[in-house]
Amino acid sequence: MGASLPPKEANLFKLIVKSYETKQYKKGLKAADAILKKFPNHGETLSMKGLTLNCMDRKPEAYELVRLGLKNDLKSHVCWHVYGLLYRSDREYREAIKCYRNALRIDPDNIEILRDLSLLQAQMRDLAGFVETRQQLLTLKPSHRMNWIGFAVSQHLNSNASKAIDILEAYEGTLEEDYPPDNERCEHGEMLLYKISLLEECGLLEKALLELHKKELKIVDKLSYKEVEASLLVKLNRLQEGEKLHRVLLSMNPDNYRYYEGLQKCVGLYSKNGQYSSDEVDQLDSLYKSLGQQYTWSSAVKRIPLDFLEDVKFRDAADNYIKPLLTKGVPSLFSDLSPLYDHPGKADILEKLLLDLEESVKTAGGYPGRSEKEPPSTLMWILFYLAQHYDRRGLYDVALAKINEALQHTPTVIDLYSVKSKILKHGGDFTAAAELADEARCMDLADRYVNSQCVKRMLQADQVLLAEKTAVLFTKDGEQHNNLHDMQCMWYELACGESYFRQGDLGRALKKFLAVEKHYADITEDQFDFHSYCLRKMTLRSYIEMLRFQDRLHAHDYFRKAAIGAIKCYIKLYDTPSKSSTEEEDELAKLPASQKKKLRQKQRKAEARAKKEAEVKSEEANVGGVSKSGKRQVKPVDPDPHGEKLLQTEDPLMEAGKYLKLLQKHSSDFLETHLLSFEVNLRKKKILLALQALKHLQRMDPGNPDAHRCLLRFFHEVASMPAPATDGEKLISGVLEAERLTFSQLHGKSLTEANTVFLEQHKDSLLHRAAVAEMIYCLERNKGDAIKLIEESPNNLVSSNGSVREWKLKDCVAVHKMLGTVFNDNDAATRWKLRCAEYFPYSTYFEGRNCSTHALNKDSKQTESENGSVEFLPSSALKNLAI
Repeated sequence: MGASLPPKEANLFKLIVKSYETKQYKKGLKAADAILKKFPNHGETLSMKGLTLNCMDRKPEAYELVRLGLKNDLKSHVCWHVYGLLYRSDREYREAIKCYRNALRIDPDNIEILRDLSLLQAQMRDLAGFVETRQQLLTLKPSHRMNWIGFAVSQHLNSNASKAIDILEAYEGTLEEDYPPDNERCEHGEMLLYKISLLEECGLLEKALLELHKKELKIVDKLSYKEVEASLLVKLNRLQEGEKLHRVLLSMNPDNYRYYEGLQKCVGLYSKNGQYSSDEVDQLDSLYKSLGQQYTWSSAVKRIPLDFLEDVKFRDAADNYIKPLLTKGVPSLFSDLSPLYDHPGKADILEKLLLDLEESVKTAGGYPGRSEKEPPSTLMWILFYLAQHYDRRGLYDVALAKINEALQHTPTVIDLYSVKSKILKHGGDFTAAAELADEARCMDLADRYVNSQCVKRMLQADQVLLAEKTAVLFTKDGEQHNNLHDMQCMWYELACGESYFRQGDLGRALKKFLAVEKHYADITEDQFDFHSYCLRKMTLRSYIEMLRFQDRLHAHDYFRKAAIGAIKCYIKLYDTPSKSSTEEEDELAKLPASQKKKLRQKQRKAEARAKKEAEVKSEEANVGGVSKSGKRQVKPVDPDPHGEKLLQTEDPLMEAGKYLKLLQKHSSDFLETHLLSFEVNLRKKKILLALQALKHLQRMDPGNPDAHRCLLRFFHEVASMPAPATDGEKLISGVLEAERLTFSQLHGKSLTEANTVFLEQHKDSLLHRAAVAEMIYCLERNKGDAIKLIEESPNNLVSSNGSVREWKLKDCVAVHKMLGTVFNDNDAATRWKLRCAEYFPYSTYFEGRNCSTHALNKDSKQTESENGSVEFLPSSALKNLAI
């Protein structure tokens, strides 16, 4: 303990603690100053004053005072505890744990410190320490329910569910028969359901079901009770009882797909892969027909059969499902049915069905075989569906014709403009797509979804400033970057980062990608408050689910995209490092006077534009920075708005490695993870790590063109390495020779021969031919044969009506870039562009005959980015699209 204070000062110290807990910081400071006036070296008062200052955002003073207090009283558990709280507020959890452990050495039975330590151990997943601390808390205060539950949860998290069950049973043994009182029934019921989930996890299914029935009256959540009972009955193979219970659940909610799945399991008609025999299909059909008669208002009971029915039965079921939704006008119908397009033949049936409906409505005014007339909107929704259908099948001409017909029919429906925008985007005309999306947005300025779709299209067209101004319409007080960042609007930041990357602005791209990574760090930190809250409120099943979600948080799609984007930026930064000011001046001095003058004018314009943007943002901040109380809200100024400091990193590959480790840990099932690992480690000259990535690639997909490219590049690089001199180099060389034999593609073959064999296996694929061509150029330096191989690639027909080609737009764009960069052949790139312009008439990248850029005046100044979008597009250009 620290030095004792006289009674008056001791009461003041208690006031400091109370003021801190009630957030009356000025009052606490006043009391601390009163003590320090008489006892300037009192360690605990110095520490508490520092903790109070920390809450007032005066961190430097806070740390200084707390350290001074600790120095004056090293044997005070209060000083160590306060030091730990200070570290905890800055998310320095490991340091905080050290401080708490030091405090416990002085006062081992301090419940408050033990509780704080247990929260940090749960946060850091120090599970063994978590168990130990919770056990100590239970020993010190066994009358407290939260200590029993905390100890059980700690055992469960430490992979000891059976021990957790024993603890909960021991806790129940301490309760009276009439427990719980009315005000604790919900919490107690949740604890019982948690215990049953533990029994289920341990495989004690009979005991879990018995316990469930035994405690039925004490479980308040009756829906969860029934769902858990149904799940246990299915697992115990008591299918007859399970079937009855699932029917009860369906009567409560006939649109819950999980209940139908459970019912199918009970009647023995469930398949994970969705494959059924003809007898099973007939049984399922009769089951859903009977359910359909029972639940006539249910959408799910009509939709589910479309997944397993075939041919005529599928057509009839689809006909019955689609017609009412077209009459009603459900815009999401195509999204609902789009999974069926992965089933062979079903897309053709849907196409014929919709075309028949279109023909009948146009000629007779109603559906085939019906005398009732359909409302005029039905035809519009049929055309709307068909436009999306043909877009999905790659027939953009037909899709645009259908959507234009729908627009002529009813030009006031926003969804029509959105879908036309999507079709143009798929066709490669990003600029026209953005313009149409903006037109849709202007039709309903209060619709956040339409606004977001418009922003997304603008970013795809690399119109970042316009997208930002559009997005800001739905942010608080009209603020921009900060508010979108505070809202954790990750789709926007990812799309922004990808746009900046396409434009070659690596600084801004990195800024956006790392902002997404920061959100995931914040989400990880946000779980801290739930460790005590969930134990107090007894939401134990949700708590365990949340912790498991947090453990796999970095496997989320958005994080993976952000990490991949950041790694690509760092690789590009390593390959083409930014030039220093002296190097730029030297290059400028070599230029002719006319070019030098143009360059300086361009730089001045860019500086003026940046200054104007900064002024606009400053004005917006001043206008929106006043709260309702009249006080100006001071927003932190971003010291690096354009990411220029991020570009000044000394070792880009080391920075890339940080995100690569997270991808390897959480997204090891994705091919791109190992492709990036190969690229980073090959540049680092870490040959064995590159080999490891290569082995992963070959195991996952040996026929992938990128995996083939990496294989040949790797052994070509190894062959060009100098002869090993040191023992370490000799050892690595021996490993590489042995590992070469494990690749079946290289057995008894040279790299050139392996390349030829790969071509024979995949001679009809454009990307595979491009990979082989690149390796021909790399291994033999034979540019002519390599380019010829690409140009002779066949573009086969893939649709049944012979109108859709095999090549994809993004693949052709990648090949065009390769011809210009890897082969450095502008003539070949031009020939390829002309050829692709025929295949992709709406592509602005290839300047196809139907793209919006053809409607522009030739004298108009425009800047083209990587995906072929333009900054300037008059609205009249959209009207001139050749459709």
